[in-house]
This record gives sequence, structure tokens and C-alpha cells, in this order.
Amino acid sequence: MKTERRLRLFIVARIAVTVLLLASIVILKLQDPEAIDTPAYRGVVLLMVSSCLFSVVSLVALRRQRWQLLLTYLQIIWDLLFVTLLLVFTEGIASPYSFLYLLAVMNAALLLSRREALYTAALSGILYGALVDLQYYGMLTTIGLSPLAALQRGGVVAFYTIFLHLTGFVLTAFITGYLAERARSTEDALRTSEVNYKELQRLHSSIVQHLENGLMTVTREGLIRVFNPYLERLTGISQEAAYGKPCHALFPQLPSGEHAQRQPQQGEFSYRTASADPLIIGYTTVPLHDAQGEPSAMIVTLRNLTKSKQLELALKRQDRLAALGELSARMAHEIRNPLAAISGSVQLLAGHGCLREHESRLLAIVTRESERLNGLITDFLAYARPAVPRFEQFRLADLVDDLVMLLSADVRFEKITLDTQVAPELLVKADRGQLHQVLLNLLQNGAEAMPQGGLLSLAATRQDGQDDAGQRIALVGISVSDHGCGLSEETCRHLFEPFWTTKPNGTGLGLATVYRIVETHGGTIQAHAREGGGTVFTILLPMVEENV
Repeated sequence: MKTERRLRLFIVARIAVTVLLLASIVILKLQDPEAIDTPAYRGVVLLMVSSCLFSVVSLVALRRQRWQLLLTYLQIIWDLLFVTLLLVFTEGIASPYSFLYLLAVMNAALLLSRREALYTAALSGILYGALVDLQYYGMLTTIGLSPLAALQRGGVVAFYTIFLHLTGFVLTAFITGYLAERARSTEDALRTSEVNYKELQRLHSSIVQHLENGLMTVTREGLIRVFNPYLERLTGISQEAAYGKPCHALFPQLPSGEHAQRQPQQGEFSYRTASADPLIIGYTTVPLHDAQGEPSAMIVTLRNLTKSKQLELALKRQDRLAALGELSARMAHEIRNPLAAISGSVQLLAGHGCLREHESRLLAIVTRESERLNGLITDFLAYARPAVPRFEQFRLADLVDDLVMLLSADVRFEKITLDTQVAPELLVKADRGQLHQVLLNLLQNGAEAMPQGGLLSLAATRQDGQDDAGQRIALVGISVSDHGCGLSEETCRHLFEPFWTTKPNGTGLGLATVYRIVETHGGTIQAHAREGGGTVFTILLPMVEENV
């Protein structure tokens, strides 16, 4: 393709040169009107027209790829014949156009190689030398070339003219061939580098575009340059909008200054978008150096660690609960036996009629507290060793209706507006009794969080999710939200731990038991503060079917 372009350019240049030569000859001949009628002038004009026609035909034939090499050789041969005939028509040794041989030599070097350029130089020298010799000895008078110009110069000058032209042709061929070879090797190296660069650019672009981390480059002045699609999704800001902005306008928690430009750093910070909950972002900064080894920019990788942090907390909580549950179950059995003995003994003492009033009151307190302690142990055993779920498929709306009817008689719900949004056709596969206990506990907690009354909502929808193997599964999402005082970050961290409660008379086992039940169902439960005040509990349960 490169050779074709060169050849096309060469042919177009020849047409331009031919037209210029024709114009110059016409101008010269106009100064001598009598010369226009001479055979030499008519020959020059015919030669110029023939050259233009040959060039046009060559341009048309160049469309055929297989004729390219043949056309290249024909151009060189034509140029040599063209220059030779032009010299014949313009007084031979006295012609000012002998320099055109040099153009033929240079074109051979550019279009072919140094060897062909040397061949062309040799052929140019032979043609020019033969022309001068034949002119000198008067052998070309029959075609109109007079020997007068050669004889006037003499044999020695004619010889030196031939020698100087031949030397010029050879030197031009050598130098032009050398430069052409260097240019071709440079072009090949440049083309290879360009291909490698484009491949590297595509690879870089593909990596940056599909990287599952945020990638950003920051100049020494703190301005953003690269801003990959992960960051666009994370921040909601496009690459075009982020380009040129100060880094700390988007991420003020990132390190800055000279130290950040010279030393790699990493850490975490909290980031809040306009339409999402606070995120935990992990970052790593690496300095980018220029050719002199000086820091010129900073590469920043960012990653959303929110889910991994939540999973880490859930795993820690699960480990603590498992260990605590096993230990607590053993202790509960040990406590229950002496508690039963104490309760029985107190009941026997209370059966005697000879007790005084204050003694009877003390025994009643012991009996009541023993029963309360026994109830606490029963609840704790239910948490420590939850019953294996007995799964059945049922309509969730029926269970919610039963809950609404049950809670309508609860005094805690007198000032509560209970709003339920559950599709009648939504089916769930779970232990009905345990799921009833979970929702009852969450609704009662929501009502207790609003002693002055308010709106308590329960909603359930079908959702799509993935299992541990990455397979798509169906989930049912159940949310219970209130408009109470909300939860602090400290409360959210300990909310599902046993014996941790914010209620004055609470045992701290209600939500812990809820967590264990949801866990045994293979689901998850999370709690977070609601915008505008209040708390939202979200349960995700697998094994959901719809519209059967």
C-alpha cells in the first residue's frame, strides 16, 4: 500500500513536471516565433503530450494490484526514454534538461531499491554518453540533432561532461538509495511500533474499561485525568464531567501533598452519594514517574468495600453466636435443674398456713422471679438451639393477615397505623410458625419504638439474587419499617447479639432469636436507619416461588 501511494504520487508529479516543462518551452519558443514551425519544437510538444497520456494510462492501470511492479519498472524506463528524447529535441549536450536523469534515478531509489537506483544511474550514464558521442560525431543529424554544439565544446569538454554526469548519477543513486532504505526501515519500525502501540492502547482501554475496581489518575496539581466506568457507576459522574476537576472535590478524604505523590498509600474512608447509603471505600495510591524519575502524577485505585465489610461483620457475629449458643445451652440446662428445685421448695413452703404476711410476700416474689427466670431460660434455649425448620409452601399474605388480626388486640398497637403491602399471589417456602415469630417480633419492636403512635409498614416483594455459585435464584424480600427514633451505628453493630438491648426491661434475645431463625432458613437480615427517622429491617429468604 505504501509503494502504491508513492507510485501514484510519482505519476502525478511527473504530469505536473511535464506541464511545467511544456509551459517553459512554449514561453521560450514564443520569443522566437520562427522556431515554432521546426520539427524539434513539434517533437517536444508531441513528447510532452505522450508523457501526459502515458501517465494517465498508468494511473488507470494502477488500480490492478498485480500490475504494480510492472508499472513501476515501466515508469523508470519511460522517464529515461523521455529525458533522452527531450535532450535530442533540445540540442543534446547544450540542453538544460539533462538534470531530469537525476529525477529518474531518485525515483528508482524511492520506488524500488538502491540496487535498481544504481542500475538506473548506469543506464542514464550510458544513454547520456551515447547521445553526446553520437552528437559529437554527427551521427544524429538525420533526426535533427546538429553536432555544432558538441564540436564547439571540443572532445575533452564533451568527455568531462559525460564523466561528471555519470558521477552525479552514481552519487545520486548511492545517496538516494541509502536514504530510501533508511526511510523504509524507519517506516517499517514505525509501522510495527504503531501496531504495537494500538494493540497496547486497545489492551489498556479494555483493562481500564472493564476493571472491577475504580481507576483514576491525578496530576501533580491534583486534577483528574483518567476516570474509568467503575467510578462513573460509583459516583454517578461521567468521565467528561470528572476530567480536569480537582480530585478533592470528589474524594476529599484521599491523601494529598508531596508525600502522597512520592510514597504509595492505602486506607479506607466513608463516601456518600446523592442517592445511596454511606459506602466504605478502600483506596490505594501509587506515584507515577516521568522519564527523569520524578513524580508526575498519581494512580489511585478505589473499591467499594461495603458488602465485604458487611459480610465480615456477619461472619464474626455468626462465629460469636455459634460459640455463645453452644456454651449457653449447656449452662441453661445446668441452671434449670436447681431452679426447678428452688421453685418447688418455695411452693411447698407457701402451702403452709402458718406463714406471716411479709414471709408470704417474699415467697411470692421468689416464685414470680423463678418463673421469669425459667421463661428467660426457655427463650434462651430456643435461641441457642433453634428447632429445625419444617418447610412448607404457603401464601405470605395469609400469614400477614393472621398477624394483623392478632395484633389488633394488642394495646401497644392502639395508636399504630399498620400498613401491609403483600401481593396475594406471593408464595414463600418456610417454617410458618418460625416466620410468624420473626415478623411478630419485628412488628412489636416497631410499635414499641413509637409509643406516641405512627405508621408501621410491612412490605414483601419478589426479587432476583445469586447463590454462592453465582447462579440466579429467586428471593422474597420482606421489609418492616417504623418512624421511631432510629438506630445509631453502635446499635446496628450489636443489634443481633444475645443479651444486648436498649430496652430497660428487655432480655436482648428477641432479635438474636430472629437472626438465628432467618439464618437457619438460609436467608439474611439487615437493619439500617431510615431517612427522616426510624428503622428498616430487611429480610431476604431463598426458595421462593410465585404464581403456581
